[in-house]
Amino acid sequence: MRRGPRPLPDTARTIVPGAPRPLVGTGLADPGVPAAVGALTAAARQGYASSPMTDLFAYTDGACSGNPGPGGWGVLLRAMDGATVSKQRELSGGEPDTTNNRMELMAAISALESLTRPSSITVITDSAYVKNGVTGWIHGWKRNGWKTAAKKPVKNAELWQRLDAAQHRHDVTWKWVKGHAGHPENERADELARAGMAPFKPGKG
Repeated sequence: MRRGPRPLPDTARTIVPGAPRPLVGTGLADPGVPAAVGALTAAARQGYASSPMTDLFAYTDGACSGNPGPGGWGVLLRAMDGATVSKQRELSGGEPDTTNNRMELMAAISALESLTRPSSITVITDSAYVKNGVTGWIHGWKRNGWKTAAKKPVKNAELWQRLDAAQHRHDVTWKWVKGHAGHPENERADELARAGMAPFKPGKG
């Protein structure tokens, strides 16, 4: 039986609805940001991308009840020093009427938009829609004026355009993992997505 999402830790910042605002300065300028989150942002500004020992990873997921219906997105952002997690940040949000694909896109967008300086980052998603779109389909869509090969408007074009702009500020590697297959970081991103969706489900108003 699938258990509900674990409570978010004190170091998490839940943003509902929509995408997180980029943090500025040391990250502590926003009084709603816990110290641990500010520390991650400050470290990112000092140069995660330039450190040979530190790598950034974003595990992203989306969820939707009804599809369309209330939905949420979640991000587990980690800075790794070798095999050690040196910093961790969690993001979550949701919308009252959306689709699973839109929430998968919002998770990836939010991960990249949360970085306050150009960074080298690996984004891990269980969405083939996101992975295939951002690494392949998007090039044809742009050439065709955001139309498909069948000359129809691209679905979720505004989110694809936002993701395209966000990824071009960074050096992004995209990876796909199978969802609900025991991948702990992906499972945590799923929990965060469900937590982001929860306030918008019936009876939660």
